[in-house]
Amino acid sequence: MTRILTDADLQALGITPAEVADAIETALAEKAEGRLHVTPKSAVLPGGGRYMMTTLSVGPRLTVVKQVTVSPGNPARGLPAINGAIIALDAETGLLEAVLDANWITAVRTAGLSVVAARRLANPGARVLTLVGAGVQGSSHLAAFAAEFPLAEVRVFGRGQRNVDRLLAEARALDLLAAHVTDARAALEGADIVVSSVTLDYAIAPFLDAGHLKPGAFAAVTDLMIPWASSEPFGTIVVDDLEQETTAERPMVPPEAIATDLAGLVEGRARYDPAKRSAFAFRGIALGDYAATALALDRAG
Repeated sequence: MTRILTDADLQALGITPAEVADAIETALAEKAEGRLHVTPKSAVLPGGGRYMMTTLSVGPRLTVVKQVTVSPGNPARGLPAINGAIIALDAETGLLEAVLDANWITAVRTAGLSVVAARRLANPGARVLTLVGAGVQGSSHLAAFAAEFPLAEVRVFGRGQRNVDRLLAEARALDLLAAHVTDARAALEGADIVVSSVTLDYAIAPFLDAGHLKPGAFAAVTDLMIPWASSEPFGTIVVDDLEQETTAERPMVPPEAIATDLAGLVEGRARYDPAKRSAFAFRGIALGDYAATALALDRAG
């Protein structure tokens, strides 16, 4: 019998951000051993901030396919900005095992990927987190980084007062000092960790200068580097998957600027350097969706 799990069902499982990050690290090891196979992400940006993507991964037990659409106009329609679905099939027979809502998986796996990178590139004593963008990824990254680092302060730089107020309330509920910052430079200066998650629209003029980050700062860039004026101030840049990045129609950063990808990072090819600014710039990879989906199905029983 095919299982159907809604976002509410998935959230009720009580899976922590650290568990998602650990599952991603396990999946990276499975991929290195040749037991997990993934294809580069397929994406279309038809304009107006809309973004459609699919991922495919085949592991020891499951085949996982995800489709997600980001529609910035949806909140005005009373709908979530991100919607999609995941199908999980038996990897041996191809029989359908489960259909899952994609919103919760997408939120936690993106933050999980950031955590895997931050464990190696961010200051382990990070105290100040800046969230550029106050949407779903702002919330998921706040929860993930608050659980992983000894944060004391959160700055929110974003549009839409309702979303900003919601994110500030979430930070204060975690006993963190939280403030709405309206100047981009002030948002970056002094921050230990920055998460940028703006609308995926290349028409947006860059407004973040990485040169305003202090040495040792880490940026988790979930938005294709769209808001960043230049990648040059970053001393270390890691992407999620080199194969995916080299085949992308529009690179996020110059190829020669990339130190390694997430697998290489886990293997030790880059690490936190208090003298360098670092960035994890990523599109999202099928491996993350696989890891979070398999974890959720195992937990659901």
